[in-house]
Amino acid sequence: MTDEKRQEGEDVENTPPALHKSAGRISVSQWIAGAVLLVFVLLFSGVLWLWLYAIHPVHPSDSSSIIVEIQPGTGFAGIRQNLEKAGVLKPDVRFSLLAHFLAVSRNIKAGEYEFAAGRTPVEILRLLESGKVVQWPVTVPEGTNIYQLAAILNVSLGIQQDQFLAKVQDEKTISSLGLPGFSLEGYLFPDTYKLTRNQSVESILAMMTGRFFTVYKEIAVKNEGAAAGAEPLSRHEIVTLASIVEKEAAIAEERPLVAAVFLNRLKKKMRLQADPTVIYGLKKFDMALTKKDLKTPTAYNTYVNKGLPEGPICNPGKDSLLAVLNPAQSPYLYFVSKNDGTHQFSRTLKEHNRAVYQFQR
Repeated sequence: MTDEKRQEGEDVENTPPALHKSAGRISVSQWIAGAVLLVFVLLFSGVLWLWLYAIHPVHPSDSSSIIVEIQPGTGFAGIRQNLEKAGVLKPDVRFSLLAHFLAVSRNIKAGEYEFAAGRTPVEILRLLESGKVVQWPVTVPEGTNIYQLAAILNVSLGIQQDQFLAKVQDEKTISSLGLPGFSLEGYLFPDTYKLTRNQSVESILAMMTGRFFTVYKEIAVKNEGAAAGAEPLSRHEIVTLASIVEKEAAIAEERPLVAAVFLNRLKKKMRLQADPTVIYGLKKFDMALTKKDLKTPTAYNTYVNKGLPEGPICNPGKDSLLAVLNPAQSPYLYFVSKNDGTHQFSRTLKEHNRAVYQFQR
C-alpha cells in the first residue's frame, strides 16, 4: 500500500462518528414544519367534515315538513334532543359543534318552528335563531262574545279560558288599551288573526282592539250621529246597540232596518225587548229562553230595563256598526222572525201581533 492510499484510508477511518449521525438526523425546524403541516391537515379535514355535514340535507328524501315546539327555558341539549325525537335531526355530534361555531346555541328563541323538507343543519340552526315561529290563522266570527272567544283561543292556541276572561275583564288591562268600562266585550273586533302559541293574552287583546279602532275610525267619521234623528249616541252606546243588531239580524241587508227599529224605540222611551240581551245576562247561550227568563232581572234584560243594556253582548262586525251609524229611515217599531233568516217589520203592535201569529204559530 502506497503512502498516498494509506493516507486516504486513514482519512476515512479517522472521520468522527458524530459526523456520520448528523447526516440522518431531522433538524428542529423540520420537526416544526412537519407539525404545522399535520395540524393544518387535521384542521382542514375537521372543517371539511363539519362543512359537508352543515350543507347536506338531514333527510334528502323527505317530502313533508315537521313542526316542533321549543318550550321557554329549554337548554341547547334539550332542544337538540327534541329535534332528534321529532325526526328533524339524526344524532350527530357535529350539530352541537356547528351551533357553537355559528354562535347560535345561546340565541335560540322559544316557540313553534316548522322545518321544511330537505332542510340542512345550518338552515335548521338559522331558523331557530331567527325566531320565525309558526303563525296560526285564528278566525273570530262576527257576533262572537268573550266566552265563545275564550273557547276558540283555548282550542286554537291552548290559552286557558279563565286566564283570558280574567284579562278581558281586568280594569288595568282595559284602561291600558284606551277603553272605558269593566269588559272588552264589543271591542275585540271579529276578523282572522295570525297568532302564535305562547303568545301573551295582552298582545292578542291589543291586536284585536287595535283592529276595532282602525275599522271604527274609518266608518265613524262620516256616519256617526246619523241615527234617524235620535240624540247622538256615545261610542260605547253605538257598539252596544251594534252588538244587539249583530245578534238579531242574520242578513246584512236587514241590519239598517233592525237598527232603525231599536233607535225608534229608544226615541219613544220604549223597552227594546231583545231576546239576545236576556240570553247574555243569564249566560244561557245554548238553551231556549222561557217566560220566566224574560222576567228575570239582570243588567242586560231589556224586557225589564229601559234603554240599552250596560254594555255590548257580543263583538259586532263592520256591517252592524255601520247599521247603527247610518240606519234606515223607517217608521218600524217591531219585527219578528220569518224562520228563514229574514224578518217581518211592523209599525204598530196590531200589525206585529198579526205577523207573530202568521210566522210563529
